[in-house]
Amino acid sequence: MNSKNDDIRLGADIGGTFTDIALDLRGTIISTKVLTNYTAPEQAILDGIDIVTRDAGISLAEIGIIIHGTTLATNALIERRGAKTALVTTEGFRDVIEMRTENRFEQYDLNLQLPTPLIPREHRFTVKGRIGAEGQELQPLDEAALQEIADRIAAGGFGSVAIGFIHSYTNPAHERRAREILSRKLSMPISISAEVSPQMREFERFNTVCANAYVRPQMADYLARFQTRLKDMGAECPVFMIHSGGGLISVQIASEFPVRLVESGPAGGAIFAADIARRFGLEKVVSYDMGGTTAKICLIEDYAPRTARTFEVARTYRFCKGSGMPISIPVIEMIEIGAGGGSIAWVDAMGRIQTGPESAGSEPGPACYGRGGQAPGDHRCRPGARKLDPDNFAGGAIRLDTSASEQAILRDVGERLSLDAMSTPS
Repeated sequence: MNSKNDDIRLGADIGGTFTDIALDLRGTIISTKVLTNYTAPEQAILDGIDIVTRDAGISLAEIGIIIHGTTLATNALIERRGAKTALVTTEGFRDVIEMRTENRFEQYDLNLQLPTPLIPREHRFTVKGRIGAEGQELQPLDEAALQEIADRIAAGGFGSVAIGFIHSYTNPAHERRAREILSRKLSMPISISAEVSPQMREFERFNTVCANAYVRPQMADYLARFQTRLKDMGAECPVFMIHSGGGLISVQIASEFPVRLVESGPAGGAIFAADIARRFGLEKVVSYDMGGTTAKICLIEDYAPRTARTFEVARTYRFCKGSGMPISIPVIEMIEIGAGGGSIAWVDAMGRIQTGPESAGSEPGPACYGRGGQAPGDHRCRPGARKLDPDNFAGGAIRLDTSASEQAILRDVGERLSLDAMSTPS
């Protein structure tokens, strides 16, 4: 890094609805907000960088460091938009990720719904070989069987491979050897649980390595495009990613272990809230981070956010521990709910007004964005609400359509409750 540019820093956060860019120019903050581009997420960052550097009167080459947070990995897991992934595991443990821990998080619910495993049963392959709980080899790895599995994976159109063996956290030799054998025939990323999540409890560890492999091709491709386009625009500074625990990792590490980015964006908000608490001497603080798609709440004690070793994504029951997909990595502990500025308003069977968890996102977004969307999202800009200035939303970067907002809220909420535009809650 060029020392003369150490005091010019840029932060970029991609959310499900908005991409936010903040430039710290020697203590002066210049920021902008643009809609997230789902097809090419890096484009929204580059558009935002163009805006803030132009407003600051500097070139991209003058920036000393770029720090990037994103929820792209989270969204890929929740929306099941990852690669076709194969799991190679110990013989007899093929169904661990489906059997889970057999705990019932709702004891009396006869229609209990669990998240569908990321990898279906027909895409899981087993091999003989066993490591004991103390790291001793109880049964040698069947290398001939791995050769056959490699052929089946190569012929199956897979895009990524996860390897998870019993007790590999105490001795990773079998997993590393399996990766070596598979990589001779496969030209795709291979993730092993001993590196992704070297912790005991096979369900959590297997599920974490599956999640890493599932999003790895997509995230690696995105990060590679992002760095290439930054360099093409003249950027010479290093780029770091915020990981789920609130620290920083290089783009190279993030490409190899993208599951560590699952709570990347929200972690940045919690770290900032902790810094504010420290400045004002507030030892116990609750931070609230509302985006376009979700809202995040974090408890901060003694100027530090609470942390955990595991967390869940894609819960089938809101706020219900055990109903989601466990990810076993260090993470800032927070509650995340589907209630953001773009969350869709609707009326349930009992005539109650509900908001979320479904969001209109950014493409096309809620009706008030004026991009063709029809959903009633955040309609505080409509006539009578007077909570948002439609001409100055996101600093004037996005002009809100008050007419479309009023029509949408009346159509989907007001008319169902026999309310006029002034009486319908926003």
